[in-house]
Amino acid sequence: MSWLVTGGAGYIGSHVVRALADAGIAPVVLDDLSTGLDKFIPADVPFVRATILDHGAVVAALRDHGVTGVIHCAGYKFAGESVKYPLHTYAQNVEGTRVLLAAMAEAGVANLVFSSSAGVYGTPDTSVVTEATGTFPESPYGESKLIGEWLIRAQEKATAESAEPLHATSLRYFNVVGSAFTDVWDASPHNLLPKVFARIVGGQSPVIAGTDYPTPDGTCVRDYVHVQDLALAHIAAAEALDAGKELEKVYNLGSGDGSSVREIMEAIVKATGTDLPIEEGPRRPGDPAQIVARGELAARDLGWQMRYTVDEMVASAWAAHPKA
Repeated sequence: MSWLVTGGAGYIGSHVVRALADAGIAPVVLDDLSTGLDKFIPADVPFVRATILDHGAVVAALRDHGVTGVIHCAGYKFAGESVKYPLHTYAQNVEGTRVLLAAMAEAGVANLVFSSSAGVYGTPDTSVVTEATGTFPESPYGESKLIGEWLIRAQEKATAESAEPLHATSLRYFNVVGSAFTDVWDASPHNLLPKVFARIVGGQSPVIAGTDYPTPDGTCVRDYVHVQDLALAHIAAAEALDAGKELEKVYNLGSGDGSSVREIMEAIVKATGTDLPIEEGPRRPGDPAQIVARGELAARDLGWQMRYTVDEMVASAWAAHPKA
């Protein structure tokens, strides 16, 4: 069997591609390289350079490579930037998902794993979210991911009695860190670890924004998951769908307890060996004290587990991060 990974040249997508190959599933990559890097794609993996918005190219990729399922990682993934560029975000994430679903229907491909986001929850009135927590996204990015889930569910319902009914699940997660390979790294300038690494490489201290929150050490608590654990959950979902198993419509991939910003910063100092002091700054507007997700359903159905400590996650990210 062969599975298409949209956005397979990206940080998360490329880990999914390699995890598929390790599981004995032939991967195919579709990516426009707008943020991904072609050097992240193994040389023996078929690569279709095309945008997810190109219906014809997506159909051709599905048919030409005998694809039986899709792991949909492509999208504009920057929550903060999405506020500045909402139309671009909606085009890539909402229209892109609609085009993919239409292409899958035309090509007769009926299995889909959607890489969604815990950003769909917004700022919940609870510090620990479950799949039953209300969805109130606060950015165009979070909104676009939630709409993507709606589109998928609508297509599942519409095709339920057809010859090729869609079977899908969506995976929601917060902060993704680490690397399983020294030649693949988080290249986003908007994510926490690359931003802090860049400061340290440039001779600037890491900064904690707010130290007076009602948490054990006064800093915000968030979920951080290793990208390889995330990739393995996507593969487990793909294998389950391919075997005809019924899955939940959504799964949270989280730790249940999270890590504080101070813990992350201390792990960064340890991993980088910097002697720059950690600076403390004021709170950022709108930062909740704690948001983490529970992952019991994913543990039950997908074998989800957190295999890395905070120190291991950060150290693996630093090992792969370009130092120049």
